[in-house]
Amino acid sequence: MSSIELGSTIVDALISMGLRDVVLAPGSRSAALALAVDRADRAGVLRLHVRIDERVAAFTALGLAKASKRPVAVITTSGTAVANLAPAAMEARAAGVPLLFITADRPARFVGTGASQTADQVGVFGPSALGVIRLSSESGAEAAWAAGVHRAVVLAAGYRTRQPGPVQLNVEFAAPMVAPLPAPREWPLLVSPSQPGSEYRAEQPLRTVVLAGDGGPEEGAAARHLAESVGAPLLAEPTSNARSGACAIVGYRDLLDTFGSEIERVVVFGHPTLSRPVARLVKRDDVELIIVSPTTTWTDPGHRATIIADSVSLPEQDESWLARWRAADAAVLGEGFTQRHVAHEVLQHLDGRADLVIGSSSIIRAADSVPAVDHPPRVYANRGVAGIDGIVATATGIALADARPTTVLLGDLTVQHDLGALVRPPLEPWPGLRVVVADDDGGSIFHTLEQGAPEYADSFERVFGTPQGLDLVAVAAAMGWDAVRVTTQAELAAALEGDADFIVAKVARPAP
Repeated sequence: MSSIELGSTIVDALISMGLRDVVLAPGSRSAALALAVDRADRAGVLRLHVRIDERVAAFTALGLAKASKRPVAVITTSGTAVANLAPAAMEARAAGVPLLFITADRPARFVGTGASQTADQVGVFGPSALGVIRLSSESGAEAAWAAGVHRAVVLAAGYRTRQPGPVQLNVEFAAPMVAPLPAPREWPLLVSPSQPGSEYRAEQPLRTVVLAGDGGPEEGAAARHLAESVGAPLLAEPTSNARSGACAIVGYRDLLDTFGSEIERVVVFGHPTLSRPVARLVKRDDVELIIVSPTTTWTDPGHRATIIADSVSLPEQDESWLARWRAADAAVLGEGFTQRHVAHEVLQHLDGRADLVIGSSSIIRAADSVPAVDHPPRVYANRGVAGIDGIVATATGIALADARPTTVLLGDLTVQHDLGALVRPPLEPWPGLRVVVADDDGGSIFHTLEQGAPEYADSFERVFGTPQGLDLVAVAAAMGWDAVRVTTQAELAAALEGDADFIVAKVARPAP
């Protein structure tokens, strides 16, 4: 892709989002943007205001935005031109004025090299900016660029936060900066109005699934309520707090291969991250994607969302649609003693009066494949970036805050990443926390990925599987935990009924 295509896409996306005024301070690096806004002005789809001084341009935009109560964009070239926007950014943040600072930049590979007219200008406005979004002509595609603009406008306008203010859209343009402009395009995104409680009403009776990713109890309850109110299949991850009820489809990952091609609409709650079939679903061009989110950080990795709303109402589904999913749904634990058996037993033991924290990697996917329970615990996980570090410490904080019986379920490598959190300082309050470790001595998640293929078998154990051979019972006991080891599901059930607060379940390791 080229700089001229990036500039044109940005301006087209601004127009699609309803911007009507743009203030331009001319410069070389921003040439693609200048040509695109000039064309739009001559076509009568926005008003262009040109000012030679960037500070004047920024305050002009501030006045336009204050009077119109609409976001206004300011375009500058790179370098010191960007810094001249700072006074207006400070005023806009304090006064809650929606401004979008579109700052042209040189490619990031030039920063720190001594290249001419190059500075590190990302985040130059510091706490004055509500956020920074970066685009580059050297990466991404038109849909991704338009999605970045949409997010920037939504954040600046306060559509999701009710707090408008300045946002920096930093755009890296690589040479050449000028060329014939591509034809204008529409990049529609429907965002609910700024009034709290606004609702998007879907009228067309499309075959719909409700997808619930990582989220709190309120989000989970809303996802379940929507699915049950219209009779839609509910594809709920274990940390969605929606994985129960008549519409919950436990084996949804496998069933997406069966019914996925028939899906016409997906309504997303929370942050779904666990499976590639779901990732493929939300990226499909032939599916209407509706995001229910109160924030500016909605989940849309495929840049496909056209509707972002506080809540959604849907037409009722044909009864046969859910019936077919339910008839095909089945959760099979399989033979032996595996992570699935551990997750199943822990979930069966807990109820709505307890909290469960689940570690990342293979254990949460095991929990995603076991039968749902009628009265599940409140479930948490660190699914923002899905790391395996800090899980025990996170669970400790949750238990201290909630003052409810709390269990943390994790793998052996995950607990080794957070051994320091097992230390219980004698002068500090300590919550009622139980640790359950599904110990298969290594990184079993890699068996399910490309690295687990037979051609990598010679290297697998050392650089992916990484068995440690650590006696976790002895480690926990040395730190003062009442630790036990179990080797069967029956032993695990008995331990969960007992007083042990650190349970190591030795489970079968997947075959290479």
